[in-house]
Amino acid sequence: MATRTCPHCKATILASAAVCPGCRGHLRFDKPRAAAAPQAAWRVEGSFAAEKPTETMEYCMVISVRDERNEEVARHVVNVGTLLGDQKRHFTLVIETADAEKK
Repeated sequence: MATRTCPHCKATILASAAVCPGCRGHLRFDKPRAAAAPQAAWRVEGSFAAEKPTETMEYCMVISVRDERNEEVARHVVNVGTLLGDQKRHFTLVIETADAEKK
């Protein structure tokens, strides 16, 4: 698996990506490979709010990735913040997959 840095957002992405999955910036305009088109293999949407509308709540959103031995291979803080009163936050987590390039 080869990776590179997106020139727009500086995220680490797959070298085969024609579009950055983070910022959606175009990285190259070559002929698209039909087999490599990303597909949403898994998607979760949700929301959260403070338990009591009269209180303030802090939150920290973390994503962690584990391998087949349940060992953590990556952990990233995605966002932190404060919810005041009746504020809400909505989130979407999408895992995109594509066939790997054959060399």
